[in-house]
Amino acid sequence: MEQPLISVIIPVYNVAPYLERCLDSVAAQTWENLEVWLVDDGSTDGSLALCEARAEQDPRFQVLRQANAGVSAARNRGMDHAAGQYLQFVDGDDFLPPDATENLVRTAAATGADLVVGRFWRVAGGRAAVRGHIREARVLTRQDYAEEMLKAPANFYYGVLWNKLYRRSIVEAGHLRCDTGVSWCEDFLFNLEYLRRARLIAACARPVYCYVKRPGSLVATQATPARTVEMKRTVFAAYKQLYQALDLYEEKKLQVYGYLISAARDGGSVSLRRPRRRRKGKLKESFMSRSQSVHQRLQKEE
Repeated sequence: MEQPLISVIIPVYNVAPYLERCLDSVAAQTWENLEVWLVDDGSTDGSLALCEARAEQDPRFQVLRQANAGVSAARNRGMDHAAGQYLQFVDGDDFLPPDATENLVRTAAATGADLVVGRFWRVAGGRAAVRGHIREARVLTRQDYAEEMLKAPANFYYGVLWNKLYRRSIVEAGHLRCDTGVSWCEDFLFNLEYLRRARLIAACARPVYCYVKRPGSLVATQATPARTVEMKRTVFAAYKQLYQALDLYEEKKLQVYGYLISAARDGGSVSLRRPRRRRKGKLKESFMSRSQSVHQRLQKEE
């Protein structure tokens, strides 16, 4: 198969201790037809020098510099320059399995999917565990995928950009970019907009990313309670609109409002904690009861 060009976008901000591992893993991909956009977001720790050294060694890597403006602005800058058929996102403190890009691209080619989503490794210290809500290889319509998402809407699997492959023509046709005014769940908002335009979604059973759990994340250091509440309202409005656009809202209304319960428990696409074990009947009863309560309260506000 002829290898289409893949644009890999890596926002970089003060991740020097982790960056070489990340860049090595991208350079070593079995899918070689890559352009890699390293967007330095005003780093002060030597990350920029590492990016520039990599670009000198490997012509597939190109460096963009900007004053510190946040991860969304950095990703948008990369998308502005991308020329590949597909977009892939990597964070500078994480890394890829050697066949990650190839698995994503071959899945897209075999299925005709506009979005490919894969499982991932959660790496914490010397321990690693596979995570991912859809465990088997499947092809889903956007309605099917939206119904799966109702089961765990605040899960990383659905919210983040880095375990997915996007068709760039859809991103450009929809003028899709990350919202620079949001510092929490901005990737989930992007995904919600993209899903409204995707025809088929393919789930990849093999892990395609290594997410490194470490302290000092943007969410952990910048989110105040008041700001978090406001951002959750913004995200929920977009989440609700997706189900309205797919004609699923009236049928799934209580489950849609269940996102607020899930986000309150898990942090909203920023947590990988497992829910406490409860008997299925009790869990379903509790979830539906709380969803009904949230739904009634928010209906009064609308």
